[in-house]
Amino acid sequence: MIQRENEALPGFRRFGGFTAFSEGWGLYAESLGKELGVYTDPYQYFGGLNAELWRAIRLVVDTGIHSQGWTRQQVLDYMYENSAVVEARAVAEAERFMAIPGQALAYKIGQLKIREIRNQTEERLGDKFNVRDFHTEVLKDGAMPLSMLETKIDRWVDAQL
Repeated sequence: MIQRENEALPGFRRFGGFTAFSEGWGLYAESLGKELGVYTDPYQYFGGLNAELWRAIRLVVDTGIHSQGWTRQQVLDYMYENSAVVEARAVAEAERFMAIPGQALAYKIGQLKIREIRNQTEERLGDKFNVRDFHTEVLKDGAMPLSMLETKIDRWVDAQL
């Protein structure tokens, strides 16, 4: 919403996106559950881990389809062998990654890069690091290529120092 509410951005920046940034942010945000104390019992944490298992499966099948030439049936077999999934979900997931090459890879790379940028920012700022300020800085100018985000955050850190 920070991006959409920023009327200083042109429309294509307010309402558009880059998969690695936008979905990478989503995965990064999901990964904060334990840090934020959101999980109040082990079952909730198990749910988060189960979502991570599905992301790992998606990474394998995305690569399998588009790099290794896997068939739809090979993808379904892999899903059935590695998770407790019902047929309707497996088919939907398989067809999603058949239709959108590299999506799983893009959002996982986005999550990992945002985490890397945060770790570097925390290290550079030390006691001056504020996670809320960092998150606002990441989001306020809208989605962008990850290389631009890294440069932007580097400049922001330099200004903090």
